[in-house]
Amino acid sequence: MPLKLVKVEAENSTKILDGLNGEQQKAVSIIDGPLLIVAGAGSGKTRVLTHRVAYLIEQGINPYNILALTFTNKAAREMVDRISGIVPEYAASKVWAGTFHSIFARLLRNEAEHIGYTSSFSIYDTDDSLAVVKAEMNTLGINQQQFPAQAMRSRISWAKNQLIDWQAYSASADTYLQKQTSVVYEAYEKALRANNAMDFDDLLNNMIYALRASDDILEKYQERFRYILVDEYQDTNRAQYIVINLLAKKHKNICVVGDDAQSIYRWRGAEIQNILDFQKDYPAANVIRLEQNYRSTKTILAVADSVIKHNRKQIPKKLWTKKHDGEPVSLLSCPDDRDEAAKIVNLISEKTKSGKTGYKDFAVLYRTNAQSLALENAFKMGNIPYVILGGISFYKRKEVKDVLSYLKLLVNPQDSESLLRVINEPPRGIGNTSLRYIKIFAEKNSISLYNAFQRANEIEDLPPKAKNAVKNFISLVEKYRADIKASSPYSLAFMYITETGIMQMYKEINTEDSLDRWNNIQQFLSDISDYFNRNENAVFEDYLNQLSLLSDIDEKDTSQNQVKLMTLHSAKGLEFPVVVIAGLEEGLFPLAKAEMHFEEEEEERRLFYVGITRAQEELYLTYANRRLRFGDYSTQAPSKFLSEIDKNYIKTDKSYQHTFISQQEKIMRERYFDDGTKNEYNYSQVPQEIPELRAGDWVIHSHFGKGKILTLAGTGMNAKAVVNFNSVGKKVLMLQYAKLKKA
Repeated sequence: MPLKLVKVEAENSTKILDGLNGEQQKAVSIIDGPLLIVAGAGSGKTRVLTHRVAYLIEQGINPYNILALTFTNKAAREMVDRISGIVPEYAASKVWAGTFHSIFARLLRNEAEHIGYTSSFSIYDTDDSLAVVKAEMNTLGINQQQFPAQAMRSRISWAKNQLIDWQAYSASADTYLQKQTSVVYEAYEKALRANNAMDFDDLLNNMIYALRASDDILEKYQERFRYILVDEYQDTNRAQYIVINLLAKKHKNICVVGDDAQSIYRWRGAEIQNILDFQKDYPAANVIRLEQNYRSTKTILAVADSVIKHNRKQIPKKLWTKKHDGEPVSLLSCPDDRDEAAKIVNLISEKTKSGKTGYKDFAVLYRTNAQSLALENAFKMGNIPYVILGGISFYKRKEVKDVLSYLKLLVNPQDSESLLRVINEPPRGIGNTSLRYIKIFAEKNSISLYNAFQRANEIEDLPPKAKNAVKNFISLVEKYRADIKASSPYSLAFMYITETGIMQMYKEINTEDSLDRWNNIQQFLSDISDYFNRNENAVFEDYLNQLSLLSDIDEKDTSQNQVKLMTLHSAKGLEFPVVVIAGLEEGLFPLAKAEMHFEEEEEERRLFYVGITRAQEELYLTYANRRLRFGDYSTQAPSKFLSEIDKNYIKTDKSYQHTFISQQEKIMRERYFDDGTKNEYNYSQVPQEIPELRAGDWVIHSHFGKGKILTLAGTGMNAKAVVNFNSVGKKVLMLQYAKLKKA
């Protein structure tokens, strides 16, 4: 559909428009009707939003009739503060500005009785919700080891985000898991009702139910919110999309601001189609593209453009800037991930020696939290201050501290703190009441908590079920304590942690967060392997001691002049003079799941685009030829995203041997079926060195064990397979290195 550009007459311009470029002025001064503002990275989106609200107020629109929805409270506060700097503060304060949840919570206080609540309803956060799920599962007698409560809560939340109530979910449940979920979902919803409580998902869903329940309610809020603005529209989910359009249906004065190229939360429920289809929803919509970038050099923008143009689903745009050309983007090839971390540290150390840049000017971005381990160790060894943004230090993450406590308990069973930390990670049915009985027994007999656990059968008040759970736990620890000197430290740790069930718990939860935690545990175990490979005569105590020392250094580092470390998701909305994006390897960035569906690949590419456009002056890209994973080094291939960068803007080191794939292979690698699934390569396309492998074959890998080949792709040195292993799930393997054998 052709774009409708609105001409702004000079006489209508006000001081509010001063300092804005032409397209920004158009975006600010269009008052009536639907408007899509496609705001490219670094194009002054926040400035346009705040000036638009101020312009509406100056044009005589009652601020009480303006609704501005954001995704964070911080963004809402910043918006109001900026508006207050342009128009009188009393006027700015009357604007309905806030997050979806905070605004609808206020409205639902007034309309609660129409949907079966009182106005004093409680709002349950995620911890509260999880507690209710656990309580209901206990009442129903559903085994939380077989069906983890966190996984159950996540499935219920997913259903709510899709506007599927418990009745509909129950009616469509086919599998045993779905049927168990439907039982818990029903009990959970009834418990919320009984408690006069709503969870976060309910704040959206109940607003929709309230608007649909009464024409009077719908009319009231359509009249109240005559002008609606939505920030980060590309991140809206189905429920948000529906409630926005219900409110805007009458007057259609809806302005949405976003960038489809920065839609990176599909795993959280965001639907990019909401912004892509805005003109279908509102055929009369004006579209303004903010393409002038105020952040990055011309070279960095050219690199970003050369990557994102490979996405099929997008609103075409091309960022430009008046800034200088800047330095070429540097690509560093590294033998392994430890060398990668060392090179990044050396790079930052050298560049800061001149005094032109400080540590605060650098950001190191990575795809997964687990990658921070090698980086943190290198920064500590190099004595360079750093801070983890949007997350916490690797060693301070809950799942890592849990595994560390398991190891401490193995070495020192008298460590009561470690014992209490892990006793129900995963849940073992040893509740607070049972623990109280055990603690009383320990105090009465002047013995340690662990000794009390060993003598659980002597505790009369302890229920038989709890006694059995305690016995099994102690047997597990003692089994590996007896073997601590006979087995290799890594093998012992791997088998011990596997048998605790903590990894299986996170795998079964199967959310983005839980799989990230699972990956962190795997990375921690790999670190153990690496430590003992480098220190052959070391014992577990040595490993634990050196971790304590590293943590002490980390605690003392409070300087503001720090290098910023964070995941690419955490970097959205930020900017830094110098950016390093680490770990650009197939299976890591993009993640292996991108091989299975083009929508996953396109989201990974958008995430890369977000990372690139965080850089103001310089950008460095790194990858490792080998990476320590699952206790062993796996051979890595450079990310396909690297081959998509225009070679005129990139500077490579001599060791980069895979610089740019041929156009023919590129076409082969990007071929999809009509249903969106990745094209499987035929047997004839696999090199003759491995003629026996086909999609569907069962194979054996020396480390991962037995698995089934899902797809074969590529030719020659780039031939690879996606294999679903029984032990670890899907892996992308380069066939020249994997040495797969048919099962």
